[in-house]
This record gives sequence, C-alpha cells and structure tokens, in this order.
Amino acid sequence: MSSFWTEQIADERISRRALAADRDADVCIVGGGYTGLWTAYELLRAEPSLDVVILEAETVGFGASGRNGGWVLGAIAGDREWWSRRSGRAAVVAQDAAVRETVGHIGQVIAHEHIDCDFVHGGTLRVAETGLERKRLEDAIACGRSWGARPQDVRLIEPDELRERLRIPTAVAATFSPHCARVQPAKLATGLARAVERRGATIYEHSRATAIDRSQVMTEGAEVRARHVIRATEAYTAHLPGLKRRLLPMRSSMIITAPLDEATWTAIGWDGAETLGDSRHVYIYAQRTSDGRIAIGGRGNPYRYGSDTEGEGAADPSVAAEIRGRLCELFPVLADVQIDATWQGVLGVARPWRPTVSFDPSTGLGWAGGYVGEGVAATNLAGRTLTDLMLGRRTPLTELPWTAPMDRNWEPEPLRWIGVNAVYESLRRADLAERRSGHSSPFALPAKLLGITH
Repeated sequence: MSSFWTEQIADERISRRALAADRDADVCIVGGGYTGLWTAYELLRAEPSLDVVILEAETVGFGASGRNGGWVLGAIAGDREWWSRRSGRAAVVAQDAAVRETVGHIGQVIAHEHIDCDFVHGGTLRVAETGLERKRLEDAIACGRSWGARPQDVRLIEPDELRERLRIPTAVAATFSPHCARVQPAKLATGLARAVERRGATIYEHSRATAIDRSQVMTEGAEVRARHVIRATEAYTAHLPGLKRRLLPMRSSMIITAPLDEATWTAIGWDGAETLGDSRHVYIYAQRTSDGRIAIGGRGNPYRYGSDTEGEGAADPSVAAEIRGRLCELFPVLADVQIDATWQGVLGVARPWRPTVSFDPSTGLGWAGGYVGEGVAATNLAGRTLTDLMLGRRTPLTELPWTAPMDRNWEPEPLRWIGVNAVYESLRRADLAERRSGHSSPFALPAKLLGITH
C-alpha cells in the first residue's frame, strides 16, 4: 500500500518500463527516491552530456520519499562535537550553513522546473508545553549559537507571539526557524523525476538491484554497466548482499485528517503553514496541507527484527491511535476529527546516528544516506556533493564533515533489535516521568549516550 500522498496523485502517475536488456551508461544510480533523483538532476545540470540511468525497485518515491512528513528542513542529524574532532570547527559551521541554504536552493529548483508540490517556505515551530521543555529549547538555542547560528536562524518566541501563528493551549514557548518549507512529498518526488527525465536521464521502475559492484549493477533480468555507480537505497540497503547491517530501517507512521472547516481553522490559526514539532523525547512532526488537512507523524514500534522493511501499509492501529491522541492534546478542538488515512514506512539510520556522503574514485562507487528522518533537504545537498565528487571537483561541499566513508555497522541480531527498541521504550518512559515530575528523567540517558538527537 502506498501513502496518502501517493494516492492523492495516483491519476497523474507515469508508468515506466522495467530494465529488460543489458545496457551501458556513464552513471547508474540505484534508488528512485530523493537521493537518487537529486543526484541525477544536479549531475545533469552540471554535465548535460552524461548518460544517466536510475534503477528503482518499485516506483519513483515508493519509500521514505513518498511517505514522509513533508519537512524541507535545513538541518543534518549528528553530533557536532564528533564532526568537529574529525574536520574542525569551521567545517561544522560551514555544514550547518550549507544545509540551511539548501531550503532556498530547493525552492529555486521547484520554481524553475515548475514542480507543483505545495511548496511553502514558512519556517518551522517547535513547541514546549512545560518549563522543562522550555529549558530544553533554550539550551538548544544556546548550543546553536555556539556553533555559529545567528538570532535570525532560530529564536525563542513567547506564548503571545505563538498565538498569533498557532493556538496550542498548553504551549509555554516555542522556537521559530525560517529554515524549513512544507511540501507534499510524493508530488515533489514525481515532479523531480519528470525534471530529471527532461534533462535526459532514463528511469527504470520495477527493476530491483540484486547486487552492486564496481562498474556494474545487476537486476533480476538484466544489468547496467557504468563508469560510476551510486547507491541511493536508504533503508532498503539492508536487502543488498553484504550490507544488511549498514543502515537500520527505522519505522515511522503518519495519519492525516479530513479537510477542516473554516471555523476549526479560525480556532487553530496556522495561517503561515509552518511545520510543527514538539519537544518530547518521542516527538511528533506535523504540517498544515494545501487542502486544509493536518498531517502528523511519529515513531511507534520503530524497528522490526532482522532489519525487516516490509509493511508499507496502514499504520499499526495502536500507533495511529497514539498519534491521534497527541494531535488532540495539541488541539483539543479536534477531539472528534475524522482521520482519512494512516500509513507507515521506513527510513535509514546509520549506527553513529549521522548521515554520510562518500565516493571512491578508484572504484567509481558512491553512496549517500542515513539521514535519520531529516532527508528531504539533506538529499539535495548530498546530490550536489556527489556531483562534485564524481566530476573530480574540490569544492566547499566536498570538504564538509559528512563527506566520509561510513565507519561502523550495526550490531548483529538480536542485539540491535533489543538495543533499538529498549532505547525507544526508555524515551517513552522519560516522557511519562517528566510529565509527572517536571524534572529531567534518567530514562533519557541511553539515547543521549548513543548520540540520538531530537
């Protein structure tokens, strides 16, 4: 089953053929999600003469690219201190600035290519509902300032100002950053695929890669021989030989309401179409859609044994109910709201909890991934970085700290199943304890020690 986003544009889908015969190319990209599409787009914009092939196991945007919350967020997950030890403080500051600027870059491409994807560059709000959560936001702002963030990049807003944007009765403060946009994610994926094809790339759907080697990608029916091969398979990397422990498929679920009437929107506000998050450890992410709905997601039952990626259907009923309950806590006016759809999917998480971009000129093999759910913008930055690396350019992008080989696999089973689910259970317990006591809970410590960031 696809997501609501994909079903919404089902009548506009283009059916693409599968790879049926061996062929040669300059570049073969495995994966028809955002990473693969942005890499093809930026590469062909730089070198229009290249023959670029994209192999997609299902259909364009089938995975996380067509199931996410639609946040084009100018942020990259990861521990700045680790990156600083590796590449220096200035490189970390440059990386933060580069991903913030990427939001505007994506907006320019969307306008230039006439991609209708409900893009609104309205910024993002993160709400605090307790004094402890407010302190957490203040600490995050101070940390950002220490790494070069300016007051205009993120600031604290008080309840009176927040109510002018969005009315959450329990809110005691929020942060606002302009470095985020809202999109309908499946529309972005399909529009970007058409833009890539207009520039000369060939996309084969229903062409699952069974093995990747230097200069060669095998599928069940044929193979592509290419000078450069890019693996853009994100959570589905677990299906490839020898890579089962490279990225962990993390499950995330979403629900979407029926369109809300004018009176309800008057009670809620939200005229600026900012994306919305909260400050709990097990957090939600939400947006107001262009057709007057609220789409909201969260992570429940996050990991299935053996890096299982199956189950891209309706969300687990208990998880969907939990997300719906959280929506009604934020907006009590929605107590009787109708939910029109639920869905779920998997995103890729690297063991160090940070994404990487890598290219080996000696083999022609490259890859990008492990975005930890912050990939809608970061995939474009990755695509531009891979373009420079493939073309042998030394640019500011190729010097960013995330440009490095992945340095660690996940533990074998059952250790990773026990560890991941135990950490998320501890985060749930931390939220419950903090709501009761108003003090930080030690249950949150395991996540902090593992570098799991909000």
